Amino acid sequence: QVQLVESGGGLVQAGGSLRVSCAASGRTISNYAMGWFRQAPGKEREFVAGIGWTGTTPAYADSVKGRFTISRDTAKNTVYLQMNSLKPEDTAVYYCATASRGYTDSSSSSRDYDYWGQGTQVTVSS
Repeated sequence: QVQLVESGGGLVQAGGSLRVSCAASGRTISNYAMGWFRQAPGKEREFVAGIGWTGTTPAYADSVKGRFTISRDTAKNTVYLQMNSLKPEDTAVYYCATASRGYTDSSSSSRDYDYWGQGTQVTVSS
């Protein structure tokens, strides 16, 4: 079965950096778009970044554009989210997800993803 395992979250001061990882098994990420979403307390889950199946079409939410970078290592079947210039409003549980259909660009809609990781907490202190 498909499993996604996130890691790398933690506590960081505002202006700092973190890199979170998502190791996939049971599905080859080079054939599927991957996405990162986040959910803060009391808020709905929101799209953060996505990368298409070719690995060449990253997409970002306006709130993170220029600060976050999504990438992947197909040899490790792992997707990364590099987060720089972190702000307290970036505090959330971060989830990775894999698209339900292969060979597509990434989508900002959670409905287009069928497998999700358990999430990793990112806390940014002011």
